Amino acid sequence: MQRDTSSSDVSASHVGRVRRRKHPSEATTDGNRANGQPLLVNDQNKYKSMLIRTYSTVWMIGGFAFIIYVGHLYIWAMVVVIQIYMARELFNLLRKSSEEKQLPGFRLLNWHFFFTAMLYTYGRFLSRQLVNTVTSDHLLYKVVSGLIKYQMFICYFLYIAGFVWFILTLKKKTYKYQFKQYAWTHMILLTVFAQSAFTVANIFEGIFWFLLPASLIVINDIFAYLFGFFLGRTPLIKLSPKKTWEGFIGASVTTIISAFLLANVMGRFQWLTCPRKDLSTGWLYCDPGPMFKPEHYSLGESVPHWVRKTVLLLNLFILILFLVLSL
Repeated sequence: MQRDTSSSDVSASHVGRVRRRKHPSEATTDGNRANGQPLLVNDQNKYKSMLIRTYSTVWMIGGFAFIIYVGHLYIWAMVVVIQIYMARELFNLLRKSSEEKQLPGFRLLNWHFFFTAMLYTYGRFLSRQLVNTVTSDHLLYKVVSGLIKYQMFICYFLYIAGFVWFILTLKKKTYKYQFKQYAWTHMILLTVFAQSAFTVANIFEGIFWFLLPASLIVINDIFAYLFGFFLGRTPLIKLSPKKTWEGFIGASVTTIISAFLLANVMGRFQWLTCPRKDLSTGWLYCDPGPMFKPEHYSLGESVPHWVRKTVLLLNLFILILFLVLSL
């Protein structure tokens, strides 16, 4: 009796160790995973996700179009708001609450440097527009002209005041954290203002130079999602498992085509091409530069036949490659 019991236990344990063979459909599903996450094409909730994305996209594009319509000054305000939110997120990235409790007011020092950098950056880029705005009021014109004249000195004084403030807040056992935050603050200012300053300068040179790149980014993002949604099969990178080669190629081709079409359409509107010389919000009228005047060229027989044939074969190759990847 004892022998029979032991043999039954062995057989039971052997059965317990038998692995269940996966069904072919399950193996296919796992094969379409990247980093343990399913691709969007196999996601059961993909249509719900698409509806939510579509709803939010319509609202964001509508709000963006309204800001473009109201003019340069409001676009600049939008950029400033985005800068503030970016800086807040970056300031909090290396923040330690345990250290902050020992340093009351230290967080305010970061924002002191932030607004000093904002005054320095936009004071340089928008001084001409500001002067042109207040020319009608003699007293205000003198005040603004004086501020612009001593703008560099004011910014230098504010920065030195912030540096002295930082020195006075130094405490033992927190030196490393404070100097790390000081360096991190300056890296944030460089990251935020180095790019956005030129963005604002381009806005006042013509909304076209801001709207066209921004529109291409939006188009690329939308069509990368759509191509990946309907045709996505091949994972692109492990960092973002739901991105696919089909979405990347489809979005690239769509963006290139859209660049030519949008440049042609936007270049016809003076509201987008005329530079803004002041900080008003009135309508703009100007003589568009030669860059925005369409010119027609006839290639005729100047292009060799082999060049045309090569371009045709290249387009055919790209089309076949895209179809193969989508299978």
